[in-house]
Amino acid sequence: MLESMEIDPPASTPSTSGIVQPRAGLSKMTARRAMSNPLKNSEEKPHPRITGYVYDVTMMTHIHPTEDHPETPQRISVIYQEMYAQKLLKDASALFFRPVERQQALLVHSEDHWNKVERMAFMTMEEILTSIPYYEGLSLYVSQQTTMAAKMSCGGVIEACRAVATGLVRNSFAIVRPPGHHAEPDEHMGFCFFNNAAVAARVMQAEGKAKRVLILDWDVHHGNGTQKAFLDDPTVLYVSLHRFDDGTFYPGGHFGSLTSCGEGSGLGFSVNIAWPEGDMGDAEYLYAFQRIIMPIAMEFAPDLVIISAGFDAARGDDLGGCDVTPGGYAHMTHMLCSLASGKVVVALEGGYNLDSIRDSAVAVMRVLLGESPPPMPSMVANRKATETIYQALR
Repeated sequence: MLESMEIDPPASTPSTSGIVQPRAGLSKMTARRAMSNPLKNSEEKPHPRITGYVYDVTMMTHIHPTEDHPETPQRISVIYQEMYAQKLLKDASALFFRPVERQQALLVHSEDHWNKVERMAFMTMEEILTSIPYYEGLSLYVSQQTTMAAKMSCGGVIEACRAVATGLVRNSFAIVRPPGHHAEPDEHMGFCFFNNAAVAARVMQAEGKAKRVLILDWDVHHGNGTQKAFLDDPTVLYVSLHRFDDGTFYPGGHFGSLTSCGEGSGLGFSVNIAWPEGDMGDAEYLYAFQRIIMPIAMEFAPDLVIISAGFDAARGDDLGGCDVTPGGYAHMTHMLCSLASGKVVVALEGGYNLDSIRDSAVAVMRVLLGESPPPMPSMVANRKATETIYQALR
């Protein structure tokens, strides 16, 4: 056993391409502390270009036909409205975007998968209601508006990445739903229809805008779909911090364990920090960043960083059962902004407590806008987390 380690705003954007101006080396550590210091590059002056964001109320039309559901439309509206209220968007630029196109989605998904999502737009209400048990088995719900909402969500992340990769903006935040990281190449599941981050990464590579992409997934659930999309690909480094609970936490099974590291030429390019239980907080996450994530990411040297930013590991989210604070998310974002010359895209994934997702997203946006993360107290990572990190390092 190891010792414990210390350690009412405008609502939508037009669906065309472009941008519109808004209206009116690791820190030195002691052996036992998870310090909250950012990387040495963090004190450089912010890039003069502005931060971008994507948001459109079309994505709120995906609604459960009969009941309240954790993946609610308000997940994105509370984030947007709070950013607007705090006047963060006056210093950012809204990015115009289109729904994902078929040929873009097929860079990750099968044609059968694309057709399944397309057919949802033509389901009758009777078909929707009778199919509820089937889709609940996939942890999904559908409506006639699901198709367009899913296309817009994926298209928004693509444009957020394109704007950053081309230098139109410094970094960006994609306030999108439905989420994407559970969607596999051949299957939709876990509230997800298209794998937004994976498709966006592939589009950037296909357009020659990025060769090496880091996808950092801090959603409390393993992004099984994202890892499967790049399982044998050494040009995309997928790193996930998530609850594993001996394979009993969603999506379940061995995939996503510490030993699930990729295949073939992609062996070693999937990194899973699989927490054995809940209650992991700032100390555990920051310690994992310092010991594992940042050294690996710096060696990989990505051209673009995509954060699959689920906020269900946040304090107050009962579904995730963890304890990451807005300050913790801010510090993780700050470290990631030292990579890829600051070309970072934050793409919303999960997060089901509206207060937690709102406050966490705002903290991340402040860092993207150039603010320093808040001071953090001295912290001690718990024993099970440090054992997990030790095993991952082996």
